[in-house]
Formats: sequence, C-alpha cells, structure tokens
Amino acid sequence: MAEIKSPSHPTIDDVARHAGVSTATVSRVINKSGPVAEGTTARVWQSIEHLNYRPRAAARGLASGRTHALGLIAHLVSVPFFAPLLHGIESTAREAGFNLLIHSGQLEPSPGPGFQRPLGPHNTDGLLVFAGALPEAELSSLNESGFPVVLLLQSSPEALDIPYVTFENKSSARKLIEHLIQVHGYRRIAYLQGPEDQEDSHWRERGYREAMGAHGISVDPKLVAMGGVRGGRARAVVADWIRQGLLPEAIFAFDDDSALEAIYALGQVGLRVPEDVAVVGFDDIHLAQYLAPPLTTVRVPVEKAGREAAHQLVRLITEGQAAPVSLLPTELVIRRSCGCELEV
Repeated sequence: MAEIKSPSHPTIDDVARHAGVSTATVSRVINKSGPVAEGTTARVWQSIEHLNYRPRAAARGLASGRTHALGLIAHLVSVPFFAPLLHGIESTAREAGFNLLIHSGQLEPSPGPGFQRPLGPHNTDGLLVFAGALPEAELSSLNESGFPVVLLLQSSPEALDIPYVTFENKSSARKLIEHLIQVHGYRRIAYLQGPEDQEDSHWRERGYREAMGAHGISVDPKLVAMGGVRGGRARAVVADWIRQGLLPEAIFAFDDDSALEAIYALGQVGLRVPEDVAVVGFDDIHLAQYLAPPLTTVRVPVEKAGREAAHQLVRLITEGQAAPVSLLPTELVIRRSCGCELEV
C-alpha cells in the first residue's frame, strides 16, 4: 500500500491510491458489486480504515437499493460518432461493476403527472445525458431529487451545476479556418451548421467566425446553413448552393458526416475536392482517413469522452461527488481534402 498522508476529507480516489488499486475496485469492494480477490479486498478495507473514509450518506443510501446499471439517453446512436463513445462508456461501466442501459430517440416533454421515462431512478443508479436529449425542466427535477446525472457534450444549465464532459471546440475550429485562409488563400468559406440544441455546433461556429473576422473577411450569411446530422440535409444545402451559383471556395462542416454529404453533392455535378471546392469536417471518424481524398478534420477523443463521463458518473454514485467540468482537448488533422498534399 502507498504511504500517503491522511487527507481531512478523504475520497474514493484517496483510498484507491493508498491501496494501490483503481477506484472501480474500491467501488466493487464497498458495494459488493463484483468479484475482487480476497487479499485485495482486505487491502482496500485497511486503507478505508486508515484514511477514515466514509462514503457520503447519499451514496450509502443508493448502495442499499442499487440496480447496478447506468443509463444513457441520446437522440440517436446509429451515426459513426457513437461507436467509440459507447465503447468508452460501456467498458468503464463494466469495469466499475455496472451494466449499461441505452435509450435512443427524441424525447419530448413529459405528457403529465405519473409519466415515467424509459430510463431514470426506477431502473438505473445514474444517467448520462447526451446533448439536448432531456428538457431542462427534467434535468432540474432530477438534480433537485439528488439523482446522479452527468451531461455529455452539453454544459450544465446555469442554475443546476450538473457535472459535464465536453470537447474544446472553438480554438480547433479557428485553427482549421485559419489554415484554409493562410495556407490556401480561401476567402469564401461556407459553414454547415449542426443542430441548434448542440453546443458543439455553436462553439465551432464561433471559432469559424472569429477566424474570418481576424483576417478581415466578411461571412456571407447565404453560406451559413443548417446541415444537420442526418436525413441528407447537408447534401441538399450544398446542392442548393450550386443551383444558386453560390459555390464557395471551401466548406467547413459541423461534423464529418455532413462533410461526407457535401463531398457527395459536389461529386454529383462533377466538381472535384479539393481542386474545385475544399471540404473540411470535425470529429475524425474512422472513415475520414480512407475517403478519396482523405478528409481534413479535427480529431476529438470520442472514446475518452465516454470513459470520462462514465467515470464521473460512477464517482457521483459511489461517493456523491464528481469533477464539475471535464474539457477534453482536440487536434487538427490535415489531409488532402483542404488542398494539402500530405497529412501533417
């Protein structure tokens, strides 16, 4: 066991460090939620006694009536972005002794008293809520009841202080647009927006507009349009630009799926990427590197976001506290679709 000074308010992380095990192992020992070797169990209890660690009352109450399940509520989980996210969530949940329940689909406001969501306190120990998947009123209700919730890619409503995990979007979007301007000389740069309820789209647009403004380039409002995340909206928008003679020099898409649709729409009328129009995206989905041409984009740590969100939710369940904000860094990935010859 590690020799560390006893903190005044020990946490499960302190216990894990002292015992030389993971927080998931400590959680399994305390809650008897999974198999742990006899020697490891003894070491964990020794560390608990040495540090005088006591789980919070809320956590102890939950332990007595656990479902041993985490819930994930999201609009849809069929797009490529979600595969690594789900892997990160599920693997972390499993390591901590929890199952994962998923509800996918648009959730409308509750119809009235007595209505019960598919996932909630009745069948999970805590919820992960993807951007915009629950109305603010329901988040407020869950928060007031003390039920553990962690938000994914959505900041907490101002009055609620719900822990959340998100990406750094603005600076990478700005760097991407500055690359298009400084390296390739593009000035007519379009932006395909994401859904209005997704903060990622808002911050990526902020980065786009800041970069344009910093170089004295006016944004053409006709070249900023909702591309969405499904249903061919990005493809339709680009086709409409072409019909109207509004062809930009480059297209910045909210996500890689929208960028793929833009490339398809351009190809349908014989326009080449990047020779005629450059196209760049955001996310760096697995397919991006295999496109013809490979897609310039911003790499986001999707699986890490899933792991971090699940980890913070487990902390909230087992010890009643979690990091208020987990902001994960992103990385610019230059490939040929912007006009560069090699990935750098």
